[in-house]
Formats: sequence, structure tokens, C-alpha cells
Amino acid sequence: MTVTDDRAAVEFRQSIDMDTELERLLESAAVLSYDPDQEIDWDKPLDPTKYGLNPEWSTLYGTALWDRMSEQQRIDLTRHEVGSIMSTGIWFETMLQSMVLRSQYSADYGDPEFRFALTEIADECRHSLMFSKTCSKMGVPHYRPRRLFHELARVFRTTANGEMSYAAILVAEEVLDVMQRDWMRGENVLEEVRTSSKIHVVEEARHMKFARMEIREHLAGISKPRRHVAALAISIVAAIIVDSLVNDAVYANVGLDPEEAKAAVNGNTHHQNLMRMSCVHLMDFLSEVGLLTPSAMRIYRTVHML
Repeated sequence: MTVTDDRAAVEFRQSIDMDTELERLLESAAVLSYDPDQEIDWDKPLDPTKYGLNPEWSTLYGTALWDRMSEQQRIDLTRHEVGSIMSTGIWFETMLQSMVLRSQYSADYGDPEFRFALTEIADECRHSLMFSKTCSKMGVPHYRPRRLFHELARVFRTTANGEMSYAAILVAEEVLDVMQRDWMRGENVLEEVRTSSKIHVVEEARHMKFARMEIREHLAGISKPRRHVAALAISIVAAIIVDSLVNDAVYANVGLDPEEAKAAVNGNTHHQNLMRMSCVHLMDFLSEVGLLTPSAMRIYRTVHML
């Protein structure tokens, strides 16, 4: 057997393995999918004593400013923070849907990869609707990212290649996953947030597995320069996403001095350590596939992902 024949045989086996995994993901989607309108009572009044997210995940928790805040301010702050995070999730999920759909434009419509990609888009549509309704029920603004970030993202979703698209998807979902695993178990967290977090965690587990498969497939055999460009682009997207999670307007909207609040956030080592913890598995994966280059690592450190 020649080297070419051997490589073809390996690629054939890999395609069979990927098809098998995709069929399993489709089976999982058929069994473990939720309708937020059935799981969440949108007409039920909010519990006035519950936080929007576990207090430990607040950007101000552990600071002197947090210690001075009243209990009602803390509740209000966490509701605005989770609302901002959900709105950022909606923003990114609209980009995700566009990138996934673009990647499947010329696909084989009978391929399990095509079917799962569309299944993922359907999941993301439900998630965005769920987040939108949760924010409205909490009575918080639908926060938007900075205009510059919004326009840069428009360019990225239009031009990103396969490994960039799926790695950006993985980055966003991995960061949210660790947070939401805590929120869904938080007894002092709003029931609506706990339930929406559970739905997102369960369904995104499939999406993250699909993204890892796609990343490995797209990275196979690419040149070193292309890998380094992808690594840098992905790290910049990740930094923008993390920086956009909690909008600066949140602090003024709960009656805090914005400058004092931002200074407290920037010096909050507790929250910075939580962010690093959230990204451990993500960084391990990026390192494994060769996307954790020195230049990318510098970017990740600026937003405490590393």
C-alpha cells in the first residue's frame, strides 16, 4: 500500500467515526431537548428575594463596594448582570447561526453533519428566544455590545473560515457552560435563570462536542502560518466576548457610580480567578490542537482567561 493509499484509508476511517458520532448527537437531540415555553412559567411572578445569578459570580462580589451595597442592590445587580450575559449570548448566537449555516451552504443534504448543523441552529433559535423572554420577565434592558465590537463581529461572521468559526463557537459556549452549571444549582437564584441555565447546559454539551469535531477536522493538515493566524483571531474574538459579558451600563442602572464600580471590577481578583477556572478545559483543548500560541496566550491573559 502506498503512502497515499494509507492516508486515504485513515481519512475514510475518520469519516466513518465522525458519522457515527454525529448520529449519536442526533439521537441525543431527539431525546434530550427542551421547550422553554413548557419548562418555564413566564406568567409566574418573580421571587423578589432571589438573585439573578449566584452572588459569587457577580463582578463585584468580594470587593469593598459589594460589602457596602444593600441586599436589594445586590439582587438588582445580579439580575442586570445575568441579563447582560444573556443578551451577549443572543448576540453571539445570531453570529453562530450565520456561521454554521454558511458552512453548510454547499453540504450534502443527506449527510448527518448537515442534519446536526441544522439541529444546532434550531436549538440556538430556542435559546435566544428563551434568553430574550427571561430578560424581559426580569425587567432588565436588552444590553448590546459596544458599537465597535458589533461591527467587528459582523465582519468576522462573514469572513471566518471553518476552524475560526467553530473555535469561536466553542470559546463562547465553554465560558458560559461553567457559569451556568453553578447557576442551575443555585438555591438562591431565580427559578427562571436556573431552568434556562439547565436547558442551555444540556443542549450546548452536544454543540461543544460538534465544535471540537469540526475544529479537529478543519485543522488537519493546515499550514503553520494559517494555524497561527487562526489562533490569534480566535483569541481576539474570545477577548471581545468576555469583555462584552457584563455591560458597563449595568452599574449605573442599579444606582452605583460607574467609575467606582469599574475600578472595583478591574481589581477584583476573586472574579478574575473564577474566569480562569471557567477556561481550564478550553485552554487544554486549544493547546492540544495547536491553537494556544504565544501571541494568543497574551490576548487571553488580558481578559483573565489564562
